[in-house]
Amino acid sequence: MRSRALAAIAVLAAAFPAHAIRAGAPSFAQALTAQPLEFPRDQGPHPDYRQEWWYVTGNLDSADGERFGFELTIFRFALARSLPEPADVGSRSGAESSAWRARQIYLGHFAVTDVTRHRFRFAVKLSRGALGLAGARANPLRVWVGNWQIGESLVEAAERGYVLSLAARPLMPPVLNGERGLSRKSGEPGNATYYYSIPRVSVRGTIVRDGRPLQVHGLAWLDREWGSGSLGPQETGWDWFGLQLGDGSCLMFYSLRDRDGAEDPYSAGTWIDSAGRTRPLSRDDVRIKVLAHWTDAGGIRYPSRWRLVMPALGLDVTVRPVLADQELVTSPRYWEGAVDVSGTRSGRPVAGRGYVELTGYAGTTAGSAGIR
Repeated sequence: MRSRALAAIAVLAAAFPAHAIRAGAPSFAQALTAQPLEFPRDQGPHPDYRQEWWYVTGNLDSADGERFGFELTIFRFALARSLPEPADVGSRSGAESSAWRARQIYLGHFAVTDVTRHRFRFAVKLSRGALGLAGARANPLRVWVGNWQIGESLVEAAERGYVLSLAARPLMPPVLNGERGLSRKSGEPGNATYYYSIPRVSVRGTIVRDGRPLQVHGLAWLDREWGSGSLGPQETGWDWFGLQLGDGSCLMFYSLRDRDGAEDPYSAGTWIDSAGRTRPLSRDDVRIKVLAHWTDAGGIRYPSRWRLVMPALGLDVTVRPVLADQELVTSPRYWEGAVDVSGTRSGRPVAGRGYVELTGYAGTTAGSAGIR
């Protein structure tokens, strides 16, 4: 879920004059009802919708025992709904026939958490969907912004001091979140996305740190969402949890916050057991208590440790960031970082790893209806 999505659209609109937007252009498609999701088709772009994203987060271990977390996200934002090209191509104006002409803008976020060195680094990359600078396709999956890419079997990105190159192998089929893949974020029609996850992806490759390659391996999580709506007017942000437990089960839950600080009724998630069976979760199924906070240099205060309890499944765990400062100072700011999980399930010890995303703490602007 991403409150930063609509804020980013405003930035993009200023950076890229919308010459592609024409009077009378049709409105964007809306996520209104559940519909069958098909693969590999829905791995790729959905240009009839205003925004979407491919989201990969993961935890890595090096051969010598060092620990890393990583995030690579690629957003697609539409400047105008894609239409078939007119037949009279030769009669179009210079601006409309230019190879630089684009209806889609792609934005990438890449971050590395270097646990051993207590270091967090992030970078942002932006490009128009033209001239091969950025784009997306379904089969085989490839989404890219410059030299950053998420593919069917790879993840590659680079920023100051870190170069990531991973081979990826899904360990389970896509999991549909919400109502057969329709994830509602408020009671208003269209405030929803189509949302699926692959909660366990085996990754292996190299991370080059300050010019020195390290062999790494670990477990990643892929999230996909697309839609055209926004959060409800009373909603300001969320705490999103993607947890991979050592017994093979996984938990995704997003706790939406209203302007008065209360948890919104549309908070929801999915439980996936070790056999891949899923169970949709409502706000009443997951109890979350904030145990600690971290404040950045600008005075923004984020939750920094949580207790999650699911009585129906006998789950009682504590979630702790591996570093307190995993804040991406983008527009808008948000916190997204690697976490450790420890506690019990049905009275037996359980541990795991995962990622948490915190949005809306730097401001109160509601944004995209996407959760991940």
